[in-house]
Amino acid sequence: MLLLIPASGLSMRMGGKAVNKQRSRRRAQVSEFWRRFRKNRTAVIGLCIMALILFIVIFADVITPYSRCITQVGSERLQGPSRAHFFGTDEYGRDLFARVIHGSRYSLFIGVVTSLMALVIGAVLGASAGYFGGVIDNAIMRVVDVFMCVPPILLSLAVVAALGTNLRNLIIAMTISCIPGNVRLIRSVVLTVAEQDYVEAAKSYGTGNARIIFRYVIPNAIAPIVVNTTMMISDMILSAAGLSFIGMGIQPPAPEWGSLLSNAQTYLFAAPYMLIFPGIFIVITSLAFNLVGDGLTDALDPKLKD
Repeated sequence: MLLLIPASGLSMRMGGKAVNKQRSRRRAQVSEFWRRFRKNRTAVIGLCIMALILFIVIFADVITPYSRCITQVGSERLQGPSRAHFFGTDEYGRDLFARVIHGSRYSLFIGVVTSLMALVIGAVLGASAGYFGGVIDNAIMRVVDVFMCVPPILLSLAVVAALGTNLRNLIIAMTISCIPGNVRLIRSVVLTVAEQDYVEAAKSYGTGNARIIFRYVIPNAIAPIVVNTTMMISDMILSAAGLSFIGMGIQPPAPEWGSLLSNAQTYLFAAPYMLIFPGIFIVITSLAFNLVGDGLTDALDPKLKD
């Protein structure tokens, strides 16, 4: 007896099998990535520290109220660490623990937002230069070469000096200083990926250039981009702290880590804890992102597969 199966039902079954197969493949890839990532013990430690910092950023108001950052108590100025004030107090009697905890929001926000903005702009320019080549490549890369002649920190200083010292201008300045490096990296990766057979096949089918770039080229160049962005967040946290330290970043009384260090230099010998605790948080946070970036390099690089 011949059993007839409707064509629509057959196509649905085949489609369901294809979807399940794709999901299984993705789960296998994620599992393999995590297996290789956790082999790097220092990267796992960095990931745990990063998770702790993120927890502090999200629940800063629960850990300690923001009012303790700005409440000035003259009778408690320059008190050392105690049960009442875990990190001591500053020159105005403000609780240093609260200022360090809430300062994590400024530092991490600047690092993440600046890196993502530079990544997006750099991806568009770098992918366009590497994919199209010719006049477009020359025009973009010559402009990038001009900006690369100026050290990033000096470029940031120049932009901040021109625009003014506030959070928005600091992010703009640091983003501009990061874009050239991103363009160079993404262009070099795209030049390799653009020569692959699947890109040529997409062109032969008449797929648009924009779709090829964002659907095939950039996703297949994602590994070095992710690693570079992770490292860049660490650099941006340090750069923001450095600019705030010299008075060209976040201005007091905002509790940004760099501005806390700037205030502490006056009381370096009388109250060294004012320098120690913000400095420790800057170093640990920057180190965590670097360790995770190192682990991502090992986990995402196909040449290192065992």
